[in-house]
Amino acid sequence: MSRIHLLTPRLANQIAAGEVVERPASVVKEILENSLDAGAGRIELDIEQGGVKLIRLRDDGQGIEKDDLPLALSRHATSKILNLDDLEAVESLGFRGEALASISSVSRLTLTSRTADQEAGWQVQTEGRDMVAEVSPAAHPQGSTVEVRDLFFNTPARRKFLKTEKTEFKHLEEVVKRLALSRFDVGFTLRHNQKVIHQLRPAISETEQERRISTLLSPAFIENAMKVDVSAEASGLRLWGWVALPTFSRSQADLQYFFVNGRIIRDKVVAHALRQAYQDVLYHGRHPAYVLYMELDPKLVDVNVHPTKHEVRFRETRLVHDFIFRTTHRVIADIRPEQGSEPAISGAAASHLLSAVPGQSVTQQSFEQSRMPLHQLQRDSGNAAGAGFISRATYQSDRPGAGQVRDQISAYGVLHPQGDSATGMQPASMPQADDTECPPLGYAIAQLHGVFVLAQNDAGLVVVDMHAAHERVVYERMKQAYEMEGVRSQPLLVPVSMAVSSMEADCAEEQAQVFSKLGFEIARMGEETLVVRQVPVALASADISKLILDVLGDMAQFGTSQKIQQHTNELLATMACHGSVRANRQLTIPEMNALLRDMERTERSGQCNHGRPTWTQMSMNDLDSLFMRGQ
Repeated sequence: MSRIHLLTPRLANQIAAGEVVERPASVVKEILENSLDAGAGRIELDIEQGGVKLIRLRDDGQGIEKDDLPLALSRHATSKILNLDDLEAVESLGFRGEALASISSVSRLTLTSRTADQEAGWQVQTEGRDMVAEVSPAAHPQGSTVEVRDLFFNTPARRKFLKTEKTEFKHLEEVVKRLALSRFDVGFTLRHNQKVIHQLRPAISETEQERRISTLLSPAFIENAMKVDVSAEASGLRLWGWVALPTFSRSQADLQYFFVNGRIIRDKVVAHALRQAYQDVLYHGRHPAYVLYMELDPKLVDVNVHPTKHEVRFRETRLVHDFIFRTTHRVIADIRPEQGSEPAISGAAASHLLSAVPGQSVTQQSFEQSRMPLHQLQRDSGNAAGAGFISRATYQSDRPGAGQVRDQISAYGVLHPQGDSATGMQPASMPQADDTECPPLGYAIAQLHGVFVLAQNDAGLVVVDMHAAHERVVYERMKQAYEMEGVRSQPLLVPVSMAVSSMEADCAEEQAQVFSKLGFEIARMGEETLVVRQVPVALASADISKLILDVLGDMAQFGTSQKIQQHTNELLATMACHGSVRANRQLTIPEMNALLRDMERTERSGQCNHGRPTWTQMSMNDLDSLFMRGQ
């Protein structure tokens, strides 16, 4: 049997490198975080061959003292924490003291630095085989330069697992993007094989920050994003940033950036809260896009739970989850048609896909018969399309008079009769005769094939899917009626007995008051047995056992659950779908106008209950382009 022995410093560092240094991108992440912790205001990064041949970082930070240079390359040596109290409230990006030692064990590393009070800089070099650091004088301005050459030169097996130069650089660039998004106050320059890829100046104002996001991610995201900035003084939480409109959804979760105290993280609680916030407006299988920043007391979050520090653990999980959910849910709910913020479609590509034009808001298009929005566009710039452009004033038509509307408004009652207990719909009021501004969705002019309502507003043509739009209106009113009436419960003729784990039974006991508010009466009959005696009327035909188990699972993991609300909303959405005006139903002009006014007043009216868009718009510039006017 082998005897226990101490690992050599070289082998211990190489083992640590297996966790810290996965690929060139890992090296860049560690040294960039060190520069940011050192107070750098400008960082330059030079890369060759995807980072395998060379990674060189220069910064203008505080620098490192001469006597500390060899220690900086030692394992578990750091200036960022001194005792347990510091570890419980980490405010820096790095703190473990493993990065430089691990990197130096699998590369040829040179660290040059100078502090403000030193007359000259100093340099330390190490090479993977030999961990002895050599210090020598070197000319250098204030700050530090880290040069990493020939990554994995002494571990050929690890080098074989690296991908192509293009792939490795793509991973490395993503790391730079994330850190550039986390620190708007720092300038970043990235070069690959002597070619400038990114040159970002410090972004202080909101406009500059949005320009950086547009450069790093995509112009389409920031053009279709809503600003969020909410603080909860009692809990010390603040959430700010940008969330994309629901119609700017993605086929994969590749545009989701969430930062906690400046550190990008991937957290189940955060992801669940944001997914819940979008659930009522997002098309099935699509993913939301966001760039969000949460600020809270460092003592309320543990960042020391993963070697790469990508995961965190919140001390108050439910508080954080509910704050994120409520904030983003409210922002999304407030999206509704507004004057000067209309969807736009490019006429140049109307024959196939709808491409970007100057203009803001929701662009929608057909996708496998579901009219799936692939992207959205900007706010209309208002510039003429050419010499033949006709001003928008020329296109204004006669608006329906208030008297004409009042004479025929009763016809709209067929869609949702007043006092209808099933839908709670009320007839929509129409604009008065003294209205001076055209409503956001304008006034109806025609119906197309019994499916679409065509309307005219100051910007141009509005196209509304009448079934999808009415479905959302009915659904939102049904939800309001349900909430106002409260949750009505009914006792079960035969109580449902459930076998659960002891942990789930404990959770059910602890959350008994929550279940009661939701309309359930649940009792514990044994160590691993629950009995459900009463359920909400709306869920009487649901699979109660499965629903309760799902709720308990969410409560155990996230501290809260929206499963019951989701299930109730699904039933209301189905009822709303069947209760909405169907295709091929001929509507009068007043009925169409009443539907447009209802949409303007209804939350989330940009999407139906299934996440599909309800309306879109073509501006006059788009129509001019479609017919090549002025070209």
